[in-house]
Amino acid sequence: MVRFLLELFAIFSLGFWGFAAWAMPWNIVVGLAAPAIAIVLWALFRSPKAVFTIDAFGRALVEIVVMAAAALAWWDLGLPIVAGIFAVIAVVSGVLNGRKEFA
Repeated sequence: MVRFLLELFAIFSLGFWGFAAWAMPWNIVVGLAAPAIAIVLWALFRSPKAVFTIDAFGRALVEIVVMAAAALAWWDLGLPIVAGIFAVIAVVSGVLNGRKEFA
């Protein structure tokens, strides 16, 4: 449940960053493209019903890229506390989930 909420928050974060950090008309492009790219990456490689089957290291890499992009988006918006809290929760969740996957 926490992982799903983290994924939703990451997608929201990327969209919010795209609309808030970029000037017109690029804010529309980035605000729609950033979360769309994250969704496609997650659906192709990381979701429970992923299209492509990759090893645990590849899945972890995709997760790190999406979650790090969301944390960096908050940092870029000038909210380092939100970025830090999100990053810590994402890392803890990723480590706990990774231990299950590698067991």
